[in-house]
Amino acid sequence: MVDIRLRNSRSRSVETLRPLDAAQGVRMYLCGPTVYDRAHLGNARPSIMFDVLYRLLRHVSPDKGWAAPVYVRNFTDVDDRINETALARREAGAQGTLEALIAERSEETIGWYRDDMAALGCLPPDHEPRATAYIGEMIAMIEALIADGHAYPAKGHVLFRVRSFAAYGALSGRSVDDMIAGARVEVAPFKEDPMDFVLWKPSTDDLPGWDSPWGRGRPGWHIECSAMSKALLGETFDIHGGGNDLLFPHHENEIAQSCCANHTEQMAQIWLHNEMLLVEGKKMSKSLGNFFTVRDLLDQGVPGEVIRFVFLSTHYSKPMDWTEKKREEAEKVLRKWRDIVSGVTATAAPADGVLEAIADDLNTAGAIAALHGLAQEPARLKASARLLGLLEDEMGDWSVANVDAAGLAPYRQRFEDVRAEAKQTKDFTAVDALKSALTAAGVEVRMAKDGVELIPGPGFDPAKLEGLV
Repeated sequence: MVDIRLRNSRSRSVETLRPLDAAQGVRMYLCGPTVYDRAHLGNARPSIMFDVLYRLLRHVSPDKGWAAPVYVRNFTDVDDRINETALARREAGAQGTLEALIAERSEETIGWYRDDMAALGCLPPDHEPRATAYIGEMIAMIEALIADGHAYPAKGHVLFRVRSFAAYGALSGRSVDDMIAGARVEVAPFKEDPMDFVLWKPSTDDLPGWDSPWGRGRPGWHIECSAMSKALLGETFDIHGGGNDLLFPHHENEIAQSCCANHTEQMAQIWLHNEMLLVEGKKMSKSLGNFFTVRDLLDQGVPGEVIRFVFLSTHYSKPMDWTEKKREEAEKVLRKWRDIVSGVTATAAPADGVLEAIADDLNTAGAIAALHGLAQEPARLKASARLLGLLEDEMGDWSVANVDAAGLAPYRQRFEDVRAEAKQTKDFTAVDALKSALTAAGVEVRMAKDGVELIPGPGFDPAKLEGLV
């Protein structure tokens, strides 16, 4: 029976996953998006990583005698950036109160995120809590921290006393003094220590706020995830994760406030962090012009399954470089695999090599390598690929060549005629020229002994085909 091994950011080693309570199943929490705008491409990486883990756990838990896994991914719908977006809408003439505009923006963005993640083949989590639904739990946790001396109120704020938690810095591997020396921290006159962080802050009358023992205000970012994870998964649970940009300060602060409020030695037993995204070898940024959202790619005609494949081709713990070449290669592989499994029911068990690779610290690149060896076993290929969220029937429409519908049938016949003539004359100049013209029009040309296949790609432009037949 396969063991699941994961790289624990806290221990800095790969550990075998053993649920804290098999009867409750593996409980895991992923820090989800702050809902003020579209998810950019980097935001998709943790969701895809956790989706693969979720699929793996759903597959192996019954055999291991574990209850079904419980997967939580939150929405942060209390944030200054959401407020700024709503204020900008009001200034642009949008009707309604600021509160209504904030709610409208949050609902819109949550809908976008769900649609985009579904397009990438991500299963919906078991719970998708919103921060605004757990304000009471946050206030109760803050009150407990104050009562135990781990937090203090000051000028309408409540701050966490970082030096009251001796293990602070264990996740990121830095001492508090090193953090102060190496990081920009907000220094406010009401802070006892520069590293103390906000649990609660005051709100003005025109901004979202809730009544509390410290006045009308709203929670700090870190307390939100501590309260939601406790409410849905318990004081301690199995796996917590996100992008490595959250490791400090967000996850470090979560651990401190959760352990102090709940009187536990740990918040989660395994911390899982994915590396960041590059685009054509460079960090994605608006200033470089290489910043784009998941929806940007989808609207350009890049299939969600292709985006997912590119992500899975690199181990989550390594930087992932999105390139046009990788996209093209992913599309070719997936078209080939979908041709192989067309009409096949995934009744076979996943191949051992694929399952073992995924269980070995989510080695998705190794799993893809193993899938390449299953071309002669269509049912097993399909069943195995589905552990990675690939070759699902509902995601396959993009791969249907549909040559006749695209108007390519005459060009295919023309290519076959030119090719047949070239075989007689041994002069392939005309074949090469026609292939170049088709490729320039966004058509992939596949030549085999028994014929030619033309496939319209994402950049297919029928206008560029004029004059070729």
